[in-house]
Amino acid sequence: MDISYIINELGEERENYFNAIAPPIIQTSNFKFNTVADFRAALADEYQGNLYSRGFNPTIDILRKKLAALDGAEDALVFSSGIAAITVPVLALLQSGDEVICVENPYSWTIKLFQDFLPKFGVKTTFVDGTDLTAFEKAITPKTKLIYLESPNTFSFEVQNLDALSKLAKEHGILTMIDNSYCSPLYQQPIAHGIDLVAQSATKYLSGHSDVVAGVVTGKKTLLKAIFEKEYLNIGAALAPQHAWLLLRGLRTLPIRLTQISNTADKVIAYLNGHPKVAEVLHPFSNNNKDLALAKKQMKRCGGLFSITLKDPNLQKIEAFCNGLKHMLMAVSWGGYESLVIPACAGISTTDFDPKNNRHMLIRLYIGLEDADYLIADLEQALATI
Repeated sequence: MDISYIINELGEERENYFNAIAPPIIQTSNFKFNTVADFRAALADEYQGNLYSRGFNPTIDILRKKLAALDGAEDALVFSSGIAAITVPVLALLQSGDEVICVENPYSWTIKLFQDFLPKFGVKTTFVDGTDLTAFEKAITPKTKLIYLESPNTFSFEVQNLDALSKLAKEHGILTMIDNSYCSPLYQQPIAHGIDLVAQSATKYLSGHSDVVAGVVTGKKTLLKAIFEKEYLNIGAALAPQHAWLLLRGLRTLPIRLTQISNTADKVIAYLNGHPKVAEVLHPFSNNNKDLALAKKQMKRCGGLFSITLKDPNLQKIEAFCNGLKHMLMAVSWGGYESLVIPACAGISTTDFDPKNNRHMLIRLYIGLEDADYLIADLEQALATI
């Protein structure tokens, strides 16, 4: 399906809303029925239509169609946050006594889900090196029900072999799920590699304007229907129609934004690779990445997110560099119009900072829509302070 059709036309039945170019925000909690028979059918199968906006809503329906098509999936569910799009399906898929295999060092709230939350309900998680297929094979037990991936990782950018892992999972009757926020559907389509469920933080590239918090999961309709009918409706992590409308707006410019961001990031990375005070630039397409060939096989491009380490780093030097940036904002997240920086040490108390721990040295940069020379000048002056 052509991306221009998906973004501009799919799901937009304009004759149903006064031939308006932009779809309306259907700001309603409730929907009426003409007959008891119609009402009974809707109550019996809410997945098939609009009953109550805790579930589906016409504005959200347009968004779901577009997001599913972008991922090459049968259907999509949208959520009030990215972590809800991870947590709700995981809760739906697992029962007490089940086991999960998860890649090391995923998104921080994903770690909390598997490490702190699920053990309360008798679910065990084994964390493995995502680049080592053998580690997954060894971790599988008869109780393993889910393999959870994040490729690339969003701080250190390791990639996993999606084809090999989906094949391994299917051989053992295990479901697979991935956080694809780093790539977006434009740069990686895990469903084409056999992955069952694809989650994304729609807060990032899909929105692109730093004004929406949302999540999406895509996959087969039968699987999503099972998630929807129990945990999705019961937990109530639905997306508001206003936020769905803002996401529709963001999707209109997704291809051009990602192209601009990626082109600028390439220029900034080239500058940092040649800087005498930068030890390393970590990103999936780096020539130093041992899995570079795999990354290029699975991904079209890398977008604007990467990390750097400084030469002879220490806590004071890292903080001085980050504090010295004047135009790159210090904040969490990524995917918006603004360039950002987040040092790993910000999430660590100064007493726990370990100069021998390479992850503590990472400084993550996100390149937004600013001009490359503008950002390079900011990096230059900040690097000059250390």
